[in-house]
Amino acid sequence: MGLTGLEIYKHLPKTNCKDCGSPTCLAFAMALASGKASLDACPHVTEEAKGALDSASAPPIKLVKVGTGDHVVELGEETEIFRHDKRFFHPTGVAVLISDSEDVAAKAEAFEALEFHRVGMHYVTDMVAVKCDSGDAGKFKAAVETVAGKTKKAMVLITEDPAIMEAGLGVVADRKPLIHAATAANFEKMVALAKANSCPLVVKGEGLDATAELVEKIVALDYKELVLDSGARETSKVLADLTQFRRLAVRKKFRPFGYPAIAFTAKEDPREEVVQAGTYLSKYADVLVLKASGKQQLLPLLSWRQNLYTDPQKPIAVEAKLYDIGAPTEESPVYVTTNFSLTYFIVEGEVESSRIPSRILSVDTGGISVLTAYADNKFSAETITAAIKKSGIEDKVKHRKLVLPGHVAVLKGALEEESGWEVVVGPREASGITKFSKENFA
Repeated sequence: MGLTGLEIYKHLPKTNCKDCGSPTCLAFAMALASGKASLDACPHVTEEAKGALDSASAPPIKLVKVGTGDHVVELGEETEIFRHDKRFFHPTGVAVLISDSEDVAAKAEAFEALEFHRVGMHYVTDMVAVKCDSGDAGKFKAAVETVAGKTKKAMVLITEDPAIMEAGLGVVADRKPLIHAATAANFEKMVALAKANSCPLVVKGEGLDATAELVEKIVALDYKELVLDSGARETSKVLADLTQFRRLAVRKKFRPFGYPAIAFTAKEDPREEVVQAGTYLSKYADVLVLKASGKQQLLPLLSWRQNLYTDPQKPIAVEAKLYDIGAPTEESPVYVTTNFSLTYFIVEGEVESSRIPSRILSVDTGGISVLTAYADNKFSAETITAAIKKSGIEDKVKHRKLVLPGHVAVLKGALEEESGWEVVVGPREASGITKFSKENFA
């Protein structure tokens, strides 16, 4: 259990200097106790106090890194159970599973080609898991070597045989793969391998109690770069275990569960597997290993991950500027909208569908939609006029016509007076842009 805010406060300077970002030392102590601040933020705390507060200042879930260089995947260090309380920080590492009993080279090449572009975002799978199904150390080593030659991304090595794991590690130890797994039967040898190669280690128990006991044994061997696996594979049981890991670590400061967690899909049907994977991604897997490797399967997962790990208190926005769609000329139409990403990309898609080269002026509304921004006076005659002048569009078009979203047609008169541009009221919904543009600009 962690210290309370008042217990922490006794060790602080009590100067209320605000150098930590909190208004008082007591407020900082309360934030520290809840895991929402770091002791490093206080520049005046003594070394003696640091020693006393070490447990309280540590994040409820330890940060564990897998991989090296530009392909490091950071796991854990979360402070919340519910995203709306603050936000989640380190996105789940999605790992595609490759067995040493299949065509490893082909599967690895297909994995490396998994890239997606959607609504201005670039998605990639960031981990690959190599599993020993053959029981042959030589075959596993060859598979690991093949995969390592095809991709630079972070790796998970899966076998409970220390001798086979050692063979695989001999190829990629310098890339710091995640080792799966230490069990009650092999943990001493697995810990020795992990320590010798400075690799993170999965602790696989048989249920929550057994996992906690095994973690304590491994920590007693002076190794803490750990990831948790309760051993469950049935959906409801995995979900319950992942939830307990997170809840006990964050709310109760139960140290044996203060590590990232890994989950494996078990469904054979591809659609069922994606649903299962989405469940684990939502609550609360830090690493997700799945067999699915098709773009149609992974894109929904990666899109959901992107949404889940954004700040719920900060709208997703595109850069507020002038965008060219196609190859617009001096006579091309100009549409105006907000910089809320969903709004912008819907408008962009409809403008592209019209096949009429155009420009879109994205107005900085703080990343909120048209009607919301209008109600908040962020999408007004004044803000649109300021965007016109800032964008330089007046030097790029001969005409002075602007297409305004139909939902805010009421701005037409004020915008014409403020900007000096003629305002054409467009459709109320973006879905009407294609028909509108062909009727007015074709």
